[in-house]
Amino acid sequence: MPSKLIRKLLIFSVFIPLHAVSADSNLPSILVFGDSLSAAYGIEEEEGWVNLLEERVKGEDLSFRIINGSVSGETSTGGVERLPGLLSAYSPKVVIIELGGNDGLRGLPLNLLNDNLNKMVDMVHESGSLALLAGIQIPPNYGPRYTVPFTELYYEIAETKQIAFIPFLIEGIPQQPELMQDDGIHPKAEAQSLILENVWPYLLPLIEQ
Repeated sequence: MPSKLIRKLLIFSVFIPLHAVSADSNLPSILVFGDSLSAAYGIEEEEGWVNLLEERVKGEDLSFRIINGSVSGETSTGGVERLPGLLSAYSPKVVIIELGGNDGLRGLPLNLLNDNLNKMVDMVHESGSLALLAGIQIPPNYGPRYTVPFTELYYEIAETKQIAFIPFLIEGIPQQPELMQDDGIHPKAEAQSLILENVWPYLLPLIEQ
């Protein structure tokens, strides 16, 4: 593995504590369960798309609280280990699963990622919650033999499980270098509203169910 990539992975493995963006514990919840893309990596917490989601929910007079269970550096294996506790603690109506990017950056086997994502979707359904899967893509320098099936894996899970699906969480952002941080992986604060716009059309119908 190239030394530059190793340094990036070490940087990404920063713990972001779980917190409720919305404070009212009596409201039904939406759990955002992801990695650094949802944990406001490299920007102020209030600038992140999850905080913007909380503002959107309030602005639309929707009675939900937002729980950010995202941890920078999280892999799908870590997600499988952590998710049951969060489902038990918060009983969310909707769980946004945004994991797999760190699996891809580390070149982990795709069958492992596939198994873990399926397990998490099953956990969400068994808890009585609704799942929203966020598609992830990895840089093209990993080669098409890995990147193409990586991307397709998310589509296949969404189709098989018949769940709501965001095709690509940061759609339209990597093509604009001015919106990306220096690592070329994480969007800047200026791009967070675009991430929310990628999420909202798929989340709103679940909220309204």
